Formats: sequence, structure tokens, C-alpha cells
Amino acid sequence: MGALVETDGGTRILIDTPPELRLQLIGAGVSKVDAILFTHDHADHVQGIDDVRALSDQNDVPIDMYGPPDSMARLAKRFAYIFDDSIRPLPGTSKPEGRARAIPPGKSFRVGDVEIMPVSVPHGPISVYGYRIGKLGYITDAKELPEDALRAFRGVDVLVLNALFRTPHPTHLSVSEAVSAAQKVGARQTWLTHLTHRTAHSELEKELPSGIAPAFDGLTVRIE
Repeated sequence: MGALVETDGGTRILIDTPPELRLQLIGAGVSKVDAILFTHDHADHVQGIDDVRALSDQNDVPIDMYGPPDSMARLAKRFAYIFDDSIRPLPGTSKPEGRARAIPPGKSFRVGDVEIMPVSVPHGPISVYGYRIGKLGYITDAKELPEDALRAFRGVDVLVLNALFRTPHPTHLSVSEAVSAAQKVGARQTWLTHLTHRTAHSELEKELPSGIAPAFDGLTVRIE
């Protein structure tokens, strides 16, 4: 699962590189991004990273890729051909090219014309990042939102939040837990993501409170 954030100033930021990334980029008409944010390095969030080749071919320099220090270290080792400048493609070929940028939680940084705040949230026994980008809050793999995370995301206009099953799960928010967390954040609109085939979209849409809805592939949201 992934997302693309585009500012009015033209900055494009990709969040995660999920499987089938190439098809998603083609469907969205995206051929260039300014940076990639990783929430963590689990397979469903990174295994499309080789498809970055089509994006880095458009850049004169490797694409900056930001994320938790432990995740970026593992990605740099697992996909050394992407991050190691000494590994060069053969003449007539190309490779994805990225520059690993380990960032600490709670310290904002800038990409183009937008400020980004990484926020650490628990994902079972590990910590992963959610991101606040202006009036957008993006959290895909939280088990809960601790008070410091709630404070970081309060004031967003749109919240994207994971909700795996209706039943409790050891590493993800359930639907009811996500609704409770979303109400504490208080965004104008919350989109639930990381849903599975166990939850029918139409059924969930009917039972959710006002201002909270299930997301879907290809969803586009305008944030003023």
C-alpha cells in the first residue's frame, strides 16, 4: 500500500513502494517524484522498490528516500544495488537509484515546498513511522496512537489510518479501535486503509460514523 502527495507548488512525494508499484504509477500518470518516504520495511510496503527504476531514470541524481533509521539500514543492505553508488549498471542498462536518508522521529524536515514530520507509532513489538504533511496525517500500520502521536496529528484536515479487521489484532488497529483513534485526532475526514477482503467496502461504509469512510484504490483527496 502506498500514496502520492502532490503540493500546489509541484512537489511530489511517494509514501512507500508497495508491490505492483509500476502499475499504480502508470494508472496515476506519475513519471517523476521528488522524494520517497518509508513508513517501515515490511514487504507489503517496500517490495515494489525495483519499480523506482522508472522514476530515477527521470532524475539526474538518485532519489532521496527517507525513513526510520533501522528500516533504512535494512533496505540499504537488502537492496544494495539501489543504494550503493559503487554498483553501476552495465552499459546500455539502468538500475533504480536511491539515497538512504535515516531520519529521527519528531524532527521535521523539508522536501521542496512542504514540511514533513515523522511520528513514531507502535506496530506490535516494533515502532514505525506515520507522517504529518501539512494538513494531512498518514498512518498505515499502528496498533495504537499514544498521546504524543495524538498531539502530533491533531489539527490535520484529512487523516489516513489503518484498520485491519473488525476483531482485535496484535499489530494493527481494528476497525473500532481506528474509529476511536480517529475521533481523538478530530480530522474533518478520516479514510480507513489497510483493510482486507474480510471487510466488505459497502457494509463498512454504512456502519461508520460521519466523517470516517473506507478508502479505495485510486482515491484522490484535495486538501485546501
